[in-house]
Amino acid sequence: MTAMPRPRDRSEGAKRDIVAGGIVVAAILLFVGTGSNVMQSVIRSLIGIGGGPDNVLTSMLILNIALILFGWRRYEDLNREIVERTEAEQRARYLADTDPLTGFLNRRALMANGQQLIVDAALEKRQVALFLLDLDHFKTVNDIHGHAAGDRVLQVAAERITAVLPPSATKARLGGDEFVAMLPFEPAARDHIEALAAQLVAALEEPIFHGAQQIRTGASLGVALASEAGITMETIVRQADIAMYHCKDEGRNRFCWFEPGMEMAVQVRNQIETGIRSGMPRGEFVPHFEPQVDIASGRLLGFEMLMRWESPEYGMIPPERFIPVAEESGLIGELSLQVIGRAMEIAKGWDPSIMLAVNISPQQLKDPWFSQKLTKLLVETGFPASQLEVEITESSLFENLPLVRSIVTSLKNQGVSLSLDDFGTGYSSLSHLRALPFDRIKIDRSFVAAMRGSPDAQAIVVAIVRLGESLSMPITAEGVEDEATAIELTRLGCAKGQGWYYGRAASATDTTALLAERGLMRAPVVPEGAPTPDEAPLRKSA
Repeated sequence: MTAMPRPRDRSEGAKRDIVAGGIVVAAILLFVGTGSNVMQSVIRSLIGIGGGPDNVLTSMLILNIALILFGWRRYEDLNREIVERTEAEQRARYLADTDPLTGFLNRRALMANGQQLIVDAALEKRQVALFLLDLDHFKTVNDIHGHAAGDRVLQVAAERITAVLPPSATKARLGGDEFVAMLPFEPAARDHIEALAAQLVAALEEPIFHGAQQIRTGASLGVALASEAGITMETIVRQADIAMYHCKDEGRNRFCWFEPGMEMAVQVRNQIETGIRSGMPRGEFVPHFEPQVDIASGRLLGFEMLMRWESPEYGMIPPERFIPVAEESGLIGELSLQVIGRAMEIAKGWDPSIMLAVNISPQQLKDPWFSQKLTKLLVETGFPASQLEVEITESSLFENLPLVRSIVTSLKNQGVSLSLDDFGTGYSSLSHLRALPFDRIKIDRSFVAAMRGSPDAQAIVVAIVRLGESLSMPITAEGVEDEATAIELTRLGCAKGQGWYYGRAASATDTTALLAERGLMRAPVVPEGAPTPDEAPLRKSA
């Protein structure tokens, strides 16, 4: 076993340096004392006056010269050691304070330097703007293109931040894909800060090239203001972080100033997330069912399942309040499958002609095991796969198309129908429609609602209907709210519709009553040898 090298004791080195210095000083003094006598003897000997220098004095002179040379060598060694030690300390300080990938400050150095920057700016009657910038969809870059591409994106982002901001800006990488910049400015120059924020967002929207790959990310940027020395770095960073997440909620790829009301929104979001986590095991999330009908005849064809939250504290909460929180917190997969399972248990009592349509979150399509999980639900509930229609939004197709293709192909092989939801709002291309085994296209409600007052919206609806006909894909129109819209859709050739005109989403109890009224419930399965409902009273009376 190799012994660990013993660390050098700097105090011992200092003692040796002091001793060496003392010897050199003594040698110089002796040289001055003896050198003059020896040199005089040498000169006298040369001119024939004396017998030459004393041997002892000569030896002492030579020894003094040797000691002086030794001292000079030691002096040179000390100088070199001081330079090396200074460079090592500077290098260690740089590594301790710097993010190695981007060359920016790290979190620890930012918190220390930033606090001093705030104090210094306050003394000069200036303010400090703190930018907290988060790259949009950065995780997808790593998942699809690999971590080398992710590192390249971070490095290019740092270069663009440096190019936009003035040299005096303090720049740091907090970790992951989060960057911070701090800029002191005069209170009257707020417009300049907003212009810099806009330039940063625009610069980071430009594509990044990694080999043959072209990567687009974009950025959400929160801006917080330090206007007094008393504010702490922890507070201003948290405020900028809140503003940044507000940007993401507003659609990403933009900047927002922190406002006090945003903090309340964060607290509400945290309450919702806590409620979701505690409400799932208590069964507070339930399916509601919106009718889907044949537009021409009015015949009931199926229902789209919509999730509702029956909170004992807040009452009925619509999905637009809690679904985004569930997606951000990573709870949407578990929550969605739980409610879909409950919907299948209810729908297996429906007539086989009635379809159940369920929406799938884009987050769920990032799960390679999603098709297996949904198939497991079908087996556990006994619900026929042929009665299930999975609706996928077109925006889901662009994050990882090979994985989505694998999932939808697996579901198709199980007998599940597939529908492309919200068509027209994203960036679907004909190649995707041909490459993926969709059975149906759904026109987004925004086009249907605007159809009567907007020739452009009507033209889009007509184009989608004709596209469906050419691809042999039936069309479902969402958002049908009146008879006139239904008549117009029928004229255009749209076969299936849903919306308030046909009925709002209803609870499981109301939906079952509606189907029973129309005779669209499955006949109960009677075990072999058991009495039928008509026979039971007769046998009992016998």
